[in-house]
Amino acid sequence: MPGRLRAVLGTDAGDMPLTELRDRIVANNQMLLTAIVGAIFLSGIAAGWLANVPQFVVGVVIIVLAALASLAVPWSRVSPTWVGVIPLVDIVAIAFLRSADVPGVALLWAFPTMWLSSLGRIWFIAACVSVIGAYWVTLAYLPNFEWTWAVIVLPAVIIAIGASTYNATRRFVAQRTLIDKQTERLTAALRHASRQEQLLAEVLDTVDFGVLRVGPSGEITFVNDALGRFQQRIPGFGRVDAVGEIFAADGQTPLDPSERPLARIMRGETFDDLVVWYPVSESRRAALSLTARRLADADGQPAGVVLVARDVTEERTALKARDSLVASVSHELRTPLTSILGYLELVLDNEDVAEGVHRQVDVAYRNSERLLGIVSGILAASTASRMSAEVTISPRSSDVADLLRASASDLGPVARERAIRIDIDDVTSAPAFIDPSRIRQVIDNLVSNAIKFNRDGGTVTLGSSTDGAHTWFLVRDTGIGLTPEDQDRVFERFFRAESGVPGTGLGLAISLEIVRAHGGDITVTSTLGLGTTFMVQVPANAEIAATEVEDGEA
Repeated sequence: MPGRLRAVLGTDAGDMPLTELRDRIVANNQMLLTAIVGAIFLSGIAAGWLANVPQFVVGVVIIVLAALASLAVPWSRVSPTWVGVIPLVDIVAIAFLRSADVPGVALLWAFPTMWLSSLGRIWFIAACVSVIGAYWVTLAYLPNFEWTWAVIVLPAVIIAIGASTYNATRRFVAQRTLIDKQTERLTAALRHASRQEQLLAEVLDTVDFGVLRVGPSGEITFVNDALGRFQQRIPGFGRVDAVGEIFAADGQTPLDPSERPLARIMRGETFDDLVVWYPVSESRRAALSLTARRLADADGQPAGVVLVARDVTEERTALKARDSLVASVSHELRTPLTSILGYLELVLDNEDVAEGVHRQVDVAYRNSERLLGIVSGILAASTASRMSAEVTISPRSSDVADLLRASASDLGPVARERAIRIDIDDVTSAPAFIDPSRIRQVIDNLVSNAIKFNRDGGTVTLGSSTDGAHTWFLVRDTGIGLTPEDQDRVFERFFRAESGVPGTGLGLAISLEIVRAHGGDITVTSTLGLGTTFMVQVPANAEIAATEVEDGEA
């Protein structure tokens, strides 16, 4: 049974010099028996009976020689089967001891019996047969011995000891095999997890955004290469007690130490796209966009927070430069437009101008006024804060229906070029407390977009209604529609959906600011490929307008 011997003696690959363990087991087993026999031998010398039983000395010599062999033979280099030779020799040696008729010596057969039974079924049978045979042979050579039922007591005990040892060894081997398999699975899982961790670390080290993980106790457990570069470039980044000032998204407002990103992470807070400016030198700053997410373990318990940092310095600088350029261009356009309006007004005041020319100049004057209003709106959007365009309005009681019909009339020629029909059947009288020129700018933006983003032969539907407190008007088209992602961003300044239609991406942003300045709001609903609907709500009277504006400012 070499396999069982290997399991019992520890010859499985991967254990500690388990080959040395086999040497140790053989030596320990044999030395224990040798020590007991040695003690009996010394007691025999002291009592004086040893001289009368030379066969006892022979047994002692055999056991001592077996002990020397257990120490001298390199059992790790021979077949495990040879280990069974030592206990077989011990059985013979104990037979010599028993033939000396020394009381209790027969119990020593328990040692080789247990040793052999632990090596497997064949060895268990061999142990029982050898011990029982040796016992009966020694009894047969004893003088005056009579065979009685007592001669089966020791064999029964030996069989019981051997069976118990054999069964215990089988359980041990089964448990060891199970543990070995579990160890292999755990080792494989550990290797797989290590490979995954290494792969993840390598991937995170190749990206250009920083990743920092904070454990549940507030300790930093992971920093990728990019975040390490940020820390080298930006003194104090990634430390709660960083010296120097850190600024908010506007680049001007210093952040309180308790409101700094890492301090908020330590408190377990999360945030998205938080822009923070860090001083790089006395004259330079760097902008980082930070996103923090909470982590949970397999049991759903908090496992810390991960911070993702992205350098947006160039992006923010470019946006600032773009706004500055647009503001400059808009400012430069206002002067010639003002001059044009002045001269057109002079022409209109001249009574000698023919009626046809007067009408044409009046159209040019009105459109120049609109153009000046648009330029002023662009200038306001470019110079305003991130959240507001600082729109100035002069509201009065007006009828939204008149503005809708006028816009439909002015933009009708543009729509007819693409066979688009503007439907005003749902336009009904709807009083509102608004700045007519500003709301007309909103309506023109919405109707113009509905035409631009429509299909040839499509329809633009205008409608209005009121409940006495609020007034609504809508602009609906049958055009290309918007994706859910585009709907979320459609009112951002300079945002344009991928449609191939030219434009600046400012019209809807300016329109939203104008409507909100009135205390109203704009909502959009759209289905990709079917069309888009913009719904505008404004106050119907001065009292509601005052309340809505106060609530908006609060």
